[in-house]
Amino acid sequence: MGILYSSLNKLFLFFDSIRLFVLAHVDPRVFDLLKYAAVVLFVLAALVQLWHFWFLFLKVGRYKKPPAIAELPPASVIICAKNEDDNLPNYLPLLLEQDYPEYEIIVVNDCSYDNTGDVLKEFAKKYSRLRIVTIKEDDNYQHGKKFAIMCGIKGAKYEHLAFTDADCYPTGNKWLQGIMSNYTSDTISIVLGYGAYKKNKGLLNKLIRFDTFYIALQYLSFALAGKTYMGVGRNLSYRKSLFFKNKGFASHYFLNSGDDDLFVNEAATSTNTHVELDPESITYSIPKSTFKLWFHQKRRHITTYKYYKPASVKRLSLLGASQYAFWIFFVLAILTQIQPIVVLSVFAVRLLSQLIIFKKAMDRLNEKDLLLFSPVFELFLLFLYPAFNLANTVIKENKWKS
Repeated sequence: MGILYSSLNKLFLFFDSIRLFVLAHVDPRVFDLLKYAAVVLFVLAALVQLWHFWFLFLKVGRYKKPPAIAELPPASVIICAKNEDDNLPNYLPLLLEQDYPEYEIIVVNDCSYDNTGDVLKEFAKKYSRLRIVTIKEDDNYQHGKKFAIMCGIKGAKYEHLAFTDADCYPTGNKWLQGIMSNYTSDTISIVLGYGAYKKNKGLLNKLIRFDTFYIALQYLSFALAGKTYMGVGRNLSYRKSLFFKNKGFASHYFLNSGDDDLFVNEAATSTNTHVELDPESITYSIPKSTFKLWFHQKRRHITTYKYYKPASVKRLSLLGASQYAFWIFFVLAILTQIQPIVVLSVFAVRLLSQLIIFKKAMDRLNEKDLLLFSPVFELFLLFLYPAFNLANTVIKENKWKS
């Protein structure tokens, strides 16, 4: 928090120095025009934000699940594991013991050099529904996680697929039931769930969880509006036939990331996607324990954005630009001291709207403790995301990352 306060203080001093410079070198009439322009742009940015809050994000808090299907379809749950002998004993039993009539668990052991293979063999002795796909190391062919997922999909017996990670665990034994109950008709081919992070102590944990919540709020809201653009592999489902119809990951196989969001962005339509928001259908992952590790993870996650469909990029760009514009022009309007009552009133309306809408969504997604931190974390992330992008221009990543 000290870093954030110091950054904000420097930002205000920077803008104030600009104001003094402009006052000394610019015609007063031009300066007055610039002051009013800052207020107008601030109000316009606030209106864009308010539209997203009340007409888009509110959909998550108000969502009512359609009636469940009478008979749940057989399902294949696919998990890719690379050196997961620590996580599998803790989390795999929770997936193997789901309350579901007919399903299989496929674990793809992707070139693990720890005891992952032995752990899986022991589980296979106890659980007949566990199937193991093993990929051996090949010096002549380097592959990423997408290859492991494709192996799991090709080996799946059933049409309806669900995906999660080896370091993830469901809230309870109703997870798979909740996800698969969304296939209410033949037109539904994708189901998006919420992949949260486990609640731990500390501000970093809250920052990671807020970032995850806000990303989910966006993709779930857009999906409910018929504008699906992504999902997360920690809690995702789609049909096997949809995967092959869209030629799998062919269009973006060259990228390390994108096995979840780029596939959904490519395959989703305005009518083929449902969301699952029941608290029992949330999955949890173990968050990174240090800022450095999380920073590296975030750099990987944002590399796929530029490959989204143009319409998706435009919508997300409008949302992001309105956030930056709101805060920048708010600072400028305050420093120029023009129409302070109007500026502060608009700021208060936007802040109150954010807290109301976020509370409804956080209640739904079991993230209630993040509410009061949300304005501060939002501002902090606006500083961080340019840093993520800058780092990606100079650092390359390994092929297999989750």
